[in-house]
Amino acid sequence: MQSKFKDIIAVHESSLVDDNKIFNFLGYFKLLLIVILLITGFKAYRSSYELSFVIPSLVEFITLVVVWVYHYKLQGRIKYSLKIIEINKRHLSRISGDWIKFDDIGGEFISVNHPYASDLDIVGKKSLFQLLNLTNTWHGRVAFANDLLNANGGVNINLNATSLPDPNPEYSINEIHDRQQAILELSDNIKFSNDIEYQTSKIGVSNSIEKLVITLKDKQIFLKNKLLKMILNYLPLITLPLMFIVSTFKLTDYYVFVAVTLSTYLALWIIGAYRIRNYLQDIDDIPSKLKAYSRMIKLVGEINFTSKKLVDIKSNLSTSTLSAEHAIKSLGRISDRLNVKGNAIIYFLLNVLLLWDYRTAIKFDSWKESYADRSEKWFLLLGELESLLSFSNIANICNNVSMPTVTDKDRVITAKKIGHPLLVNESRVDNDMAINDNILIISGSNMSGKTTFLRTVGINLVLAEAGSFVCADEMQFSPMKIMTSMRIADDLNEGISTFYAELKRISDIVKKSEKHKDTIFLIDEIFRGTNSEDRLIGAKTVISKLNDFGVIGIITTHDLELCELGDKSSRIINYNFSEYYKDNGIHFSYKINAGKSTTTNAKYLMELVGIY
Repeated sequence: MQSKFKDIIAVHESSLVDDNKIFNFLGYFKLLLIVILLITGFKAYRSSYELSFVIPSLVEFITLVVVWVYHYKLQGRIKYSLKIIEINKRHLSRISGDWIKFDDIGGEFISVNHPYASDLDIVGKKSLFQLLNLTNTWHGRVAFANDLLNANGGVNINLNATSLPDPNPEYSINEIHDRQQAILELSDNIKFSNDIEYQTSKIGVSNSIEKLVITLKDKQIFLKNKLLKMILNYLPLITLPLMFIVSTFKLTDYYVFVAVTLSTYLALWIIGAYRIRNYLQDIDDIPSKLKAYSRMIKLVGEINFTSKKLVDIKSNLSTSTLSAEHAIKSLGRISDRLNVKGNAIIYFLLNVLLLWDYRTAIKFDSWKESYADRSEKWFLLLGELESLLSFSNIANICNNVSMPTVTDKDRVITAKKIGHPLLVNESRVDNDMAINDNILIISGSNMSGKTTFLRTVGINLVLAEAGSFVCADEMQFSPMKIMTSMRIADDLNEGISTFYAELKRISDIVKKSEKHKDTIFLIDEIFRGTNSEDRLIGAKTVISKLNDFGVIGIITTHDLELCELGDKSSRIINYNFSEYYKDNGIHFSYKINAGKSTTTNAKYLMELVGIY
């Protein structure tokens, strides 16, 4: 599994050695050419431009230009290799477990009120987002987070923006099939994934592109008067040559014309400067990002996709009459025009001579009229592609994955050798499991693996409902609404105890289950915050209600009396995790077993730490 990434790294490290040698040589060679050109140029000047000096000077100049261009391209190739090496080393970190050091944890998507995200480690530290995320753009990150957080009815992301991806996917069975085929196809093309990630790394996660999309959606036009727009756009192209002729040939009778023209242009620039600046602010400082987007679209256009979703993405980015690559490249050139502001003198001259800012605003007007209605969709599609690529990477970092089978049967989830994707391959323990319209009560001793099993089932179901690979040899599921109660904490600010916080969570599960029969609940150690008698009564009441509603789920417990519910209902089945003792030590197999637990280890653990 690691070999494919190590091979890519080795290829680029080898090319780096050669490229760096050539790059350094060309750097010195350029310097030598400049010195020689200065000498021959000076001799040509001293000899009144004799051909014996002029021709060598021209040859040296052309050679310098060619070497300079090649040197620049070589620099780009070196940057590419360095980034590809970095990207693939991150893949190796995902396999080794060092991914927990990655900086991007999806912090802005964390919500303690989400129905399952915190309990199943979907976003935040040591989360599925942190492990799988390959996105580098605002739209990509939001699309990926939405896919993770909206498993059949989760809470949608709200970042106070108007250009979010589909806020509540709840993918149908057909849509899940389409996503599966796309993710499966992408998993086989690591080079394409690397190249997309390389381009998106130049864009970054700031919301500058999202702000641009909002600007494009409002269809605001700087100038509506077509005649005035034509005059401002083309008049400088007439007056500039005329002013050049007047000044070159010293036509003193027309100096007034030059003075009036320059004064008029200066006045117009000053009058419109504030409005133009506000109008163009969202395309300022983003030309490099737009170039990266256009290269992304070009990469997509070069692949002959076979899956329906990827074919749709490609066809929506380029039609017989409209190319998103061309449009975004054109927008990048408009944005590039604003870079001249870095040189105050040139910026001043361009506006006084050519009404540069006005003509830039007019070009932006024209672009919006041609492409604004379609542009948001382009960015959303590219964000969706990033999300699909993130899911596709599971197949390359986990050693037992499969594409699950989605069924239209009600309340089913079965799996062979299902494991937790956040655990390192070598330490992962897999289990078989089956819920066929059942409720599972899992009893067992401390540290035996009950909670990890709950999270294993939940996190794989989240992946499955996103159309992704799962960490299992095989899996079948029906789309369900996931509700969990595991990590319950008090809230001192609101005066809420742990027990009351859990009550609220359980109440949400009960209410959801009453309304939606396609709910699956995952409850860890129910009502741990109260005494054993009340806990048992409360737990039995909750499970009986959930059983009556016909939903499915898993509940873990230390209370073996709770397992008696399995004797009263055919829908409730007992399982357990247990420990064994060897060489005066406690050991765990982390394998699930049929029936209720027959062992406890609390006394042994207390003895181990010197309490008992």
